[in-house]
Amino acid sequence: MHAQVQIKRFSQWLLMALVAVMLTACGFHMRGAADLPFKTIYLGFAPNSAVGVELKRNIEASGAKVVADAKDAEANLKVLADSRDRQVLTLNTNGRVREYALFQRFTFSVTDPKGVVVIPPTAITLRRVITYDENQELAKQAEEALLYRDMQSDLVQQILRRLAASKSAISTEKAQSDS
Repeated sequence: MHAQVQIKRFSQWLLMALVAVMLTACGFHMRGAADLPFKTIYLGFAPNSAVGVELKRNIEASGAKVVADAKDAEANLKVLADSRDRQVLTLNTNGRVREYALFQRFTFSVTDPKGVVVIPPTAITLRRVITYDENQELAKQAEEALLYRDMQSDLVQQILRRLAASKSAISTEKAQSDS
């Protein structure tokens, strides 16, 4: 009986070790700060832009500095379009809205101090679907606001990834200007 208990404990320990090894082998790791190819950037957002504030916070967390004047920046992000939209997706049998599609569309470009395009005009479109129930109007408004905040965070992360990916274009231009 004592041997059975030991075998059971050993098999439980082995199973836990196997699960731990499998979790570490899946490749999951926390997303770190973006590795941006510039030390300073000018952001062409309105001062009260929620996307601009969040992007600035993320850029500064990565070690780059957001400057107030485009002349002082190694990169200049220009906002070409920024809009939110809501479209009816489905109606119920009474002709009332059952689902909406929420959209956030954002277009930007990045240039260097000489005006050379580093990132050409790039459009990002995000979409979320929300069900609607007129009996839960306040809850659905809160859910819609939450989905827009989620899309905003997703948008900022996509912009950061595109800025980090522009590293080769900026480093090529720096090498050409140094020659």
